[in-house]
Amino acid sequence: MLNQSEAEEQRYLEMILIKLRKAFQDIDDKIMNYAHEIREKKKYIWENLSQLDSVEKADNRIAVSNTIAFGEKAILQRQKLSKLINSPYFGRIDFVRDDEIKENAFYIGIHNFAEENENKILIYDWRAPVSSLFYDFEAGRANYLAPAGKMEGRITLKRQYKIKDSQMQYMIESALNIDDEVLQKELSQTSSERMKNIVATIQREQNAIIRNEQARVLIIQGVAGSGKTSIALHRVAFLLYRFKDTLNSKDILIISPNKVFGDYISNVLPELGEEEITDIGFEEIAAKEIAGKIKFQTFEEQVSGLIDDPDQKLTRRIRYKASTDFVNALKSFLAHADAEYFHPTDLHVDSVVVSKEELQKGYEAMRRLPIRHRLEKIAASVIVKSKNKMDGKMKGATTRKVKAAILEMYEFQDALSLYRHFFNVIGKPNLFQLKQKNTLEYADVFPYVFVKIFIEGAKGDYRKIKHLLIDEMQDYCPVQYEVLTKLFHCKITILGDASQSVNPYSSSTLESIRSIFPDADCVELCKSYRSTTEIMNFAKKLKRSSKLIPIERHGDEPTIERCFSADDQLCLLQKRILQFADSNYHTLGIICKTQSQAAELYEQLKDQFHKVSLLSFSSTEFHDGVIVSTAHMAKGLEFDQVIVPFADASTYRTEMDQSMLYIACTRAMHKLELMYFNNLSPYLNKGKRM
Repeated sequence: MLNQSEAEEQRYLEMILIKLRKAFQDIDDKIMNYAHEIREKKKYIWENLSQLDSVEKADNRIAVSNTIAFGEKAILQRQKLSKLINSPYFGRIDFVRDDEIKENAFYIGIHNFAEENENKILIYDWRAPVSSLFYDFEAGRANYLAPAGKMEGRITLKRQYKIKDSQMQYMIESALNIDDEVLQKELSQTSSERMKNIVATIQREQNAIIRNEQARVLIIQGVAGSGKTSIALHRVAFLLYRFKDTLNSKDILIISPNKVFGDYISNVLPELGEEEITDIGFEEIAAKEIAGKIKFQTFEEQVSGLIDDPDQKLTRRIRYKASTDFVNALKSFLAHADAEYFHPTDLHVDSVVVSKEELQKGYEAMRRLPIRHRLEKIAASVIVKSKNKMDGKMKGATTRKVKAAILEMYEFQDALSLYRHFFNVIGKPNLFQLKQKNTLEYADVFPYVFVKIFIEGAKGDYRKIKHLLIDEMQDYCPVQYEVLTKLFHCKITILGDASQSVNPYSSSTLESIRSIFPDADCVELCKSYRSTTEIMNFAKKLKRSSKLIPIERHGDEPTIERCFSADDQLCLLQKRILQFADSNYHTLGIICKTQSQAAELYEQLKDQFHKVSLLSFSSTEFHDGVIVSTAHMAKGLEFDQVIVPFADASTYRTEMDQSMLYIACTRAMHKLELMYFNNLSPYLNKGKRM
């Protein structure tokens, strides 16, 4: 067996590092040569510009462009080699195929590595087919799917390594799937400013999601801390590797909840050797479709308003518009509007004469088009036919009259009037109210967009997108997914947790999302890896979920501290921040319910402590240190330590508040503390008090 002892493994690592460093130096020399070559070619073109003919100029420009392309490719390769020098591999599988006698050792790392003049691969990319053995099987019978077909055999050895800064920190021989000891070591680490890759600890069920190539729509329901976002990004990296000839990062789009979250996850794909993907918010999509014709309330404004004043009439409107019944009623109405609201009459405009029967026939022939496009095409067809009869001559005024006359044959001239009419038709006119003049309530934004696409067609062009990621699926209601089906015609990965909605009045369940995508593959992730067992057991009392299974990693019990006043709470917070500064932790999240609470605390703390930052709806970056935030803004993030102030009965009292409290508590990796004065929230009466 190759490298049987730890000493042999150490020597093998040293040999691999020598080869990696040589490859790094070779590629570095190439880059220097490319740079010199580009400078020389540009200098030659400049000095001889007047003497070069057009063909020579074009040839030289192409040569410069090609050299730049080679140089950029070499720089990417150098970056990968740099990462491998730091940590060449994290796993090893010895596998003997049934049709062979001798086993082969496969070292698995973040990138592929083979010597330039050798055919043998020394390190296999974690996404390579053979690498799936490491994630999917214990020692014994195993198989993997290679381009040549299914390879069957036996795993005779499985090892895991931690190599950092080119030094082997530990080596574990494991007969089991990703050894608990390695997982515990990784999970016990402190947090960082960015989400990290998890290639060394991907679990079997996670690997199946990552390598799923067939699903057109994949829905991932994952409990808090299950790693669903990280898994989705690793899935993107796998697809970019698997389909490198037809898919690149520019073909992928992620709908993320806010810019802070987008910044937090921005490091994962570059760590895996891929370019970042573009992120967009649902409101950016809406703004593009509405195109400034009408203003609208933002989701954050809606949530903030509900937190400050949970108006019953408003919540009733939101609940209804977030239901599948509403979507079905709206779709039925639009089918009716398509069939019944076009009222053709015999057209007589100057010398243009067309029967209503012919207009109706043209309308029905183009049912797949939006109403406005359909009417414009009918008008264009009438004009062309009439011009042919008149030897190609028609006055501009006549053309305009024909277009106007045909457009007016549809009963509604704009999306807003048709959308208003819908509520009259279903007998619920009071369920549509403008937030203020010319401003939609957020609950009406996407129903209005859906109607607008029906009338005018989509404004945004997303035809180049080949894969769409939707994170925090629970915060988007069915009509938003219906809008996406109109805008995107590509593969989709949807992920979230129904227990973590920041707005339960308009949240979606797994079942309601599946009703929009009936052919979707659905997977559930029930293991939580982020928090200690004690923190997750505490959180489970807030939002009961029998499916949530905390990974067995222990720490301090969460505590609930009673304060005598707001000033007393502030003093205790200041004390905890000083203790945090002396700890090994990197991030402390102080998570409030409302943005006003968070802003007030930030003002009280910012001048006293170094590295205190406030997350708000306008924030774009995530930093380490002390972060003051709301549960809404903290979704998807994690902190070494979390403090939840204002945990009293007047702050956390409604169904929505319960969700906010659950989200806040499940951000904590290692330590959780809640503070209150006056009366404790009823949702916390089973917690441990100090």
